[in-house]
Amino acid sequence: MLTAFLHGFIMALGLILPLGAQNVFIFNQGASQRKFRGVIPVIITASICDTLLILLAVLGVSMIVLTVPILQTILFSIGLLFLLYMGWSVWKSSPTNGSQQTEAMSPKKQIMFALSVSLLNPHAILDTIGVIGTSSLNYIGSEKILFTGACIIVSCLWFLGLAIAGRALGNFDKTGNFLKIINKVSAIIIWCVAIYIAIELYRMI
Repeated sequence: MLTAFLHGFIMALGLILPLGAQNVFIFNQGASQRKFRGVIPVIITASICDTLLILLAVLGVSMIVLTVPILQTILFSIGLLFLLYMGWSVWKSSPTNGSQQTEAMSPKKQIMFALSVSLLNPHAILDTIGVIGTSSLNYIGSEKILFTGACIIVSCLWFLGLAIAGRALGNFDKTGNFLKIINKVSAIIIWCVAIYIAIELYRMI
């Protein structure tokens, strides 16, 4: 049983560590919000989305995405548009009223963007289905529960850590210049993910 938990923990950590649109967005919001409570909506939303995706992958429900081409095409198309828009929104963010903080998103906008970058990111979804879903087939009963729980715990703790790291950076950067750079880098990474999705969409069409 311990093996199942460690397997899920290490595998989820390996999947979530690379810089992706979701990680970049959470870190960026941590840095942009004036107080830590301001980034709580994005942490909760991303955690719920990842928990849902992991559960669907383990239960095998999400395999339908891989077996119905039209669903893949729709998912990739919507995801591409959202990522392009999100990249532009992050790129144009700038310090407001001479403050050291960059323009912070409202809770509603945070939730919308977090939903899009979590649920409309085909790369993340296919990773979840292909890696976590497939690996979960090795376990049954309580072992599968521990495996799934470990994946969910890693995901939630990682999002919390990213937001805390972003907030620490926001407190450290009193001029706002470094946050400007973070915004530009964040937007470029998000656009790179969008380009990847566009290539995959072209191959499907």
